[in-house]
Formats: sequence, C-alpha cells, structure tokens
Amino acid sequence: MSDILFKTDDYVFSYRVAGICIQNDRILLQKPTNDNGFAFPGGHAAFGETNEETLIREFKEEIGADISVGELKWVGEIFFPWGEKPCHQICLYYTVVIEDGHTPKEGAFLAQEQLEGRNFEIEFHWVPIDKISDIEIYPANAIQLLENLNDNVKHFVYRE
Repeated sequence: MSDILFKTDDYVFSYRVAGICIQNDRILLQKPTNDNGFAFPGGHAAFGETNEETLIREFKEEIGADISVGELKWVGEIFFPWGEKPCHQICLYYTVVIEDGHTPKEGAFLAQEQLEGRNFEIEFHWVPIDKISDIEIYPANAIQLLENLNDNVKHFVYRE
C-alpha cells in the first residue's frame, strides 16, 4: 500500500488519521524516542483505504490492539517543517476504543513504526488526563480541544 504522502520540490503533503483514545482517565499518546513532543496515535492513510481502516491498521501494527472507531472530532490543517521542506498536513481525529482484552501495556512502552521505507521505534505513553498540561503536545491546542470533546466537529489550523 502507498501512503498518501508526497513531496514536491518545495513542499510535503501528508494525509494523516489519528485516534483519540481515553481509558481510565488516561489518554494514549505517542512520540519519537528522540523528541519530547507527544502526538495522537495514528498514521498516514493509504490510497484506497478509509479513515476507519487506516486507524484499525495503524493500532494493530503499532501496538497490537484491536479498536473500534467512533466519531470524527477534529479536522486539522497543520503546517510544520518536514526536514528541509515545509509540510502541509490534513489530519482527521476520531475517537477510538480499544476492544476488551487488547489493552496495551501500562505506562510507557515502545512499538515499531515505519515511514518512508524506514523502520524505527516510537514511544507510547498512557498520560493521565489531569497531567496533560505538563507535557508538550501537538497540536498545541489539544488541551482546549479535549476539554470540548463532546462538542460538534472542530476545525483548526495549527502552524508550527
């Protein structure tokens, strides 16, 4: 499968889908092992794959969890540096629930990620909701978005 991720001479475009997974007053977040910034788990959609199929595949590949995908909550237009080039990312955020018997490890744990043909480790963390303001999280407005998670779909633009 080919990810919906392409580069021009001047830009990178990324179509990503992420899961908002809250269990026992904790939220599941991921981060590269060499970075302090957390993000919501997910990955790039592949051509011909629905957003739901993307999330199911990504959670299974990365943490071995079966999930059910809930409602679309946020639509993000995100601009950030991707190496030497600026990236324009469209990211759709859905609520997800880990199916019974498939709860991944507690606390922090490592998983495998693949991007652009490279394999690397990524950290996953169960962060207590009341401690989320103590960490660096992307998008930076995630705390405000989480406070209003039961509202209608929210659109936001985030520039790094």
